[in-house]
Amino acid sequence: MEGAAGAYNPRTAEEVFRDFRGRRAGMVKALTTDVEKFYQLCDPEKENLCLYGLPNETWEVTLPAEEVPPELPEPALGINFARDGMDEKDWLALVAVHSDAWLLAVAFYFGARFGFDKDARRRLFQMINNLPTIYEVVTGSTKKQAKEKTPNSSNKNNKSSSKTQSRHPESQTKSTKMSSAKEEEESGEEDEEEEDEDEHGNTLCGACGDNYAHDEFWICCDVCEKWFHGKCVKITPARAEHIKQYKCPACSNKRARA
Repeated sequence: MEGAAGAYNPRTAEEVFRDFRGRRAGMVKALTTDVEKFYQLCDPEKENLCLYGLPNETWEVTLPAEEVPPELPEPALGINFARDGMDEKDWLALVAVHSDAWLLAVAFYFGARFGFDKDARRRLFQMINNLPTIYEVVTGSTKKQAKEKTPNSSNKNNKSSSKTQSRHPESQTKSTKMSSAKEEEESGEEDEEEEDEDEHGNTLCGACGDNYAHDEFWICCDVCEKWFHGKCVKITPARAEHIKQYKCPACSNKRARA
């Protein structure tokens, strides 16, 4: 299909990765923030449908390409037929798995078409492998986040971590020990901060799938306990202050359907 094929052909590993990342972002949106719309479009009464991710970070559900063979590898066919025969979470996870497989097929199709050598293929795969899979984003299987282990700036009440608030230099009675104790404490603080940053760096946004950044506002869904960039779910720190129980778009849509 013309939309899925895109209007350009990436020729370097970096260009192929940008194409991969754009298509992936679109499919993540379909299976998370736009899940209600996606669910409705996958009507089992319709013909075989496919989920396409587009390079401009959008998605569409439509019929497969008519030309044979198609310009690009095709996604899984007939995802709509299984919609009402499976639990919704299982169905979304299944679509996510097929979406991951399709993204890799498209990326390595470009690699083969433009004659990527061993180094270019390795570089492309390394860039792809640094991103969580769509399946990991949809199911939250990368890392189950407990609220007490979440990023400091992510708390919807903007409360600081007890770690950073409770550290104070211990008084020393002997002046000869004060300087060395202070140095040890400062070193310990730096180590803790590095550990916190490493831990929080594994936190993934439930909407876009990108990693946590310490300078961004995040909010946690009280139902599924997934974390989201405030900008991805259109929640500001000021608005979060007045939310007693936050529900992400996916959880809100599920309750509306029920």
